[in-house]
Amino acid sequence: MLDQWAEIRRLRGDGVAIKAIARRLGVARNTVRAALASDGPPRYERPGRGSAVDALMPRVGELLKEDPTMPASVIAGRVGWTRSGSVFRAKVAEVRPLFAGVDPADRTVYEPGEIVQCDLWFPNKPVPVGPGVVATPPVLTMVAAWCGFMMGVMIPSKTVGDLLAGMWRILSGQLGAVPRALVWDHETGIGKERLTERAGAFAGTLGCRIVQVKARSPEHKGVIERSHGFLETSFEPGREFTSPADFNAQLAGWLPEANARLLRRTGRRPADLIGQERAAMRPLPPVAPATGFDWSGRLGRDYYVRVLGNDYSVDPSAIGRRVDVHAGLDEVTARCGGELVARHERRWTARGTITDPAHREQAKRLRAEHDRIRAEQARLRQAGPGHLVAVRALADYDDAFAVPDLGPAPRPALAVVR
Repeated sequence: MLDQWAEIRRLRGDGVAIKAIARRLGVARNTVRAALASDGPPRYERPGRGSAVDALMPRVGELLKEDPTMPASVIAGRVGWTRSGSVFRAKVAEVRPLFAGVDPADRTVYEPGEIVQCDLWFPNKPVPVGPGVVATPPVLTMVAAWCGFMMGVMIPSKTVGDLLAGMWRILSGQLGAVPRALVWDHETGIGKERLTERAGAFAGTLGCRIVQVKARSPEHKGVIERSHGFLETSFEPGREFTSPADFNAQLAGWLPEANARLLRRTGRRPADLIGQERAAMRPLPPVAPATGFDWSGRLGRDYYVRVLGNDYSVDPSAIGRRVDVHAGLDEVTARCGGELVARHERRWTARGTITDPAHREQAKRLRAEHDRIRAEQARLRQAGPGHLVAVRALADYDDAFAVPDLGPAPRPALAVVR
């Protein structure tokens, strides 16, 4: 059919009459005229027979009007559909935009130094975090949006103190500058409807903004989402990790390789553009922002403090005095009157007891000294036969009760208890 249409047009182009073309090809003259009048080659079109779903579409439309997000499986149950689920889902997907509306995503254009996107990525491979304990701690990832420079560090938890400590470690150690805005989604530690107090103070110290974007907004966080896919396909495969420290060491060794790749979006390598990105950013603040976990209180007889689910020992010499405890990403410290009284490696598990052997020895010495003093006091209170006791002069009692002076008072004597 296509060959016949092409031949008719060729012959007519050579000046052959319609009647001659019809006689040569053995077709009707109206067929020749139709081929010459058509704008394109003929196509076989078979009229659709319709679908069994069509009869249910009015009811489907009513349900979508009530709730445009209602799943197709729920709608199928409501309208009594018992046949192919894929056919029904395809039909519902076709009409759903008529009720839910369309939310187009604009193409975002970044400027140097303007935005660093932040998010949490969870590895697929568990990491040993303690003796016999494995977990998948979050990895804080940050990407300079204009040049695509990737940064990251594994942190113990999603608490606000650890999130802020992780951001400061990346900004001060890997980026070396402060962008005009840090873009987050609605992470609990950063804030939901509004920023948490500590996150707001962190942004104020840095002199930047923390912008929270709504969920499912690819135009706002697409750069960092693509970096997560790159971590899963290029960093994780073939690697084994023995601890969070080992994970961070391997990640730090891989990031220069990742930032040396050619980005299709920019046509350049992030490592070649990061200098220009930093130049457009603000310098780091002269004073580090408050991060991590802090606690202050009096140290009890049980010379341990509870920090993020674990108990850490403190020098027993500080018992009864106020101690200031700080937990960072790597260590937990305690100070009393400005003096360091405890330093421990941060435990990433929970319900543990971490004891410094020096603290245990100090407690043993203090306990022995306490027992000696108590025994001495008890011995002096319980004087038995043969102990010398002082006998007070009577003149002392005269003075106490204002008795007139009757002469020189005798000197105190020693008496022996019999």
